[in-house]
Amino acid sequence: MGEFDKGYWEEHWAPTVGKDSAELPVNPYIPTETKHLTVGTALDAGCGTGAEALWLAANGWVVTGADISANALTTGAARASAANLTDQIEWVEADLGRWETDRRWDLVVTSYAHPDTGQLAFYRRLSSWVAPGGTILIIGHLHGADHGHGHPDGATATLSGIKSLFEGPGWTIDVGYQTVRTVHVRGHSTQLHDVVVRAHSNS
Repeated sequence: MGEFDKGYWEEHWAPTVGKDSAELPVNPYIPTETKHLTVGTALDAGCGTGAEALWLAANGWVVTGADISANALTTGAARASAANLTDQIEWVEADLGRWETDRRWDLVVTSYAHPDTGQLAFYRRLSSWVAPGGTILIIGHLHGADHGHGHPDGATATLSGIKSLFEGPGWTIDVGYQTVRTVHVRGHSTQLHDVVVRAHSNS
């Protein structure tokens, strides 16, 4: 799983530095799956250049955008400044597969983040950062599907695999589904096979 170490992500996001990446829109599951939630604090885990963090901040959330890539965070901070959302978002450079924090958030969300530790271990780790009564929203690449670019097995997940993390007494699964959507970026169309799970903490 070394494909997704810090060096990989710095190179991946380097082209965005100093450029307008506003054409990368918010993941559509974010508005759909958070619209009913009480606004509070949110962690965007693996925030990339900040599309989801910016949307959450614009809708009243106090956001922590965390990513392993300094290049991604530089672009995200520039986008936040341009949108006058600087005061709503804190940017944290961290390897989330190993990051230690005592903080908890009302909403923890992750969209297509690929740590080098594997997806299910990553999602389990994220769940420990959800505040009592809070929500976790996981959006990932569906295992076994053609995503138009290669992913090692550990970078994808099944619906049943993710749901199994939240089937104990401490959680209630509110939403779990898989779907296909088409995205258009820089003149190219790509089909994404997604898996989405939203659960809330009962503690």
